[in-house]
Amino acid sequence: MSELIEVLTKDGSYSLRSVFFQENFHSLSGALKETKIKFTAPSDLQRFQGKSLNVLDICFGMGYNSASLINELIKQNSLLNWYALEIDKKPLEYALRNKSFQKSWNPKVKKIFKSLYKNDYFEDQFFKCQIFWGDAREKINIIPAANKFDLIYLDGFSPQKCPQVWTIEFLSKVNQKLNPQGYLITYSSSAAVRNTLRNLGLEIFNIKPSDNRRTFWSQGTVAIAKFDKNKFKPNLNFETLSVMEEEHLLTKAGIPYRDQNLNSSKDDIINQRLEEQLLSNLEPTKKWREKWGMTKLAFKS
Repeated sequence: MSELIEVLTKDGSYSLRSVFFQENFHSLSGALKETKIKFTAPSDLQRFQGKSLNVLDICFGMGYNSASLINELIKQNSLLNWYALEIDKKPLEYALRNKSFQKSWNPKVKKIFKSLYKNDYFEDQFFKCQIFWGDAREKINIIPAANKFDLIYLDGFSPQKCPQVWTIEFLSKVNQKLNPQGYLITYSSSAAVRNTLRNLGLEIFNIKPSDNRRTFWSQGTVAIAKFDKNKFKPNLNFETLSVMEEEHLLTKAGIPYRDQNLNSSKDDIINQRLEEQLLSNLEPTKKWREKWGMTKLAFKS
């Protein structure tokens, strides 16, 4: 699982490619760019200036998302209670060796990451951080039940490559960890994922694309728990789903991933969904693509 290949992205930042999953950790347009557009900006961290917040980073990987988060919180004197789930230590090991990655952040980020790599833990007067290594489906149960999160980042490999972290059952556990008005943020615009989150009672938003071309219609999804529009402050980085996106959810692509006992293999989860899609009377996703001029590369369903 750990065989990784270094990838230089277009913004000059480095990423990795997993040989096991046959997928890059980040878009080739830029690892750093992707982190800021798809995770940091939608988080609207200014809400927590001079305050404390709880964050859960699922599929921590190289640590770009949390590095960017911590970097911003240092600037605004926020207090952080942070947990992360990750199956493989090697991406963090690589990040700690990569000078380009380290130069992108406040030196304290490296100090925190070194401690997480060595001790699985870091704590000072501002930040309390702990990482659990292993299958996220199991390790999420270790997080104390009383801990609820203002932000949850979900950045696993795409649903078709790693469906284990995109199933109804796992996302239900994730949902239970959110504070009221808490944000679950992911790069995925998968109809299956969005349908699952909506059916769990979350309010769904689209992360606005930076490119106006129709084939690049989404940068991801923000799902808000126990949404109260009277408490919600408008965020310029995300918006309600368009008619096109709503219609996407009504196609076979919207059929969810299932993992009843949270221990199924990738192939079992994929095959079960394929069987469900074959038996479904929902509109084929191909018709939706044709109607809206979409390409398969525009999203990961």
